[in-house]
Amino acid sequence: MDGPATSALAAPASGRVPDPAAPLAVHWLGRVPYREAWDLQTRLAAARAAGAIGDQLLLLEHPAVLTLGRQADESHVLAPAPLLAGRGIELLRVERGGEVTYHGPGQLVAYPILHLADRELLLRPYVRALEAAMIATCAQLGVAAGRRDGHPGCWVDPDGPRPRKIGALGIRVERGVAYHGIALNVDVELGDFGLIDPCGMPGLASTSIAAELGRLDEPPTTARVAEAARLFALALARELGGPALDGTLPPDADPDAARAALDRLPAVPVA
Repeated sequence: MDGPATSALAAPASGRVPDPAAPLAVHWLGRVPYREAWDLQTRLAAARAAGAIGDQLLLLEHPAVLTLGRQADESHVLAPAPLLAGRGIELLRVERGGEVTYHGPGQLVAYPILHLADRELLLRPYVRALEAAMIATCAQLGVAAGRRDGHPGCWVDPDGPRPRKIGALGIRVERGVAYHGIALNVDVELGDFGLIDPCGMPGLASTSIAAELGRLDEPPTTARVAEAARLFALALARELGGPALDGTLPPDADPDAARAALDRLPAVPVA
């Protein structure tokens, strides 16, 4: 998942005044099929590029799915197609940067949809903000994590003898709007990372917050993901300079109400 893909990193549209402190609308959606969330992102990114809506933050988890970045090498998918089909795991190529990634229950996925220039953000500082928000979320949940030079994302023991990946990122920028985002392993089934070379790195060790805390037998739970979602949203807002979060965070958030609110947002044709 790790890496950006860019297209037309644009200045603000004519007549639009940058406002780094503009509110960030936040939506906790619960468990959402990947294709549904992908379509939603595409629609919101088009509306954001047109100036029809403000910045959005989607927080959710997916059923099991494998995704390939735009230029990812499919040879890093280790599981044979019949095995994936038997488990109902779809393999999709999407427009983000990075290599193959596993998403599944127990993993927080966050999709910020931001107009970078309107927030006076360049791509590299934005990636750093995403990494910092994952690191802060891990710390709040009792796990020390950090960056690893040359390897985007979030790592446990990044400079030690056994670095372990706990969070991945992959973004796309079109018409100045960044979308896709991060995946943070909360209590995900780590065995499923054996279906792939995570992030295109053979032998990469994946870990989760539950594993690092010794809760190896803990099954994936949406409640744990919701807790991490709340912490991540607050941390990302801090890293972006403190915009107000407009919306309800877990545990009070209602995923059905959040989806209804998103359905009411104005739509524009997708290019």
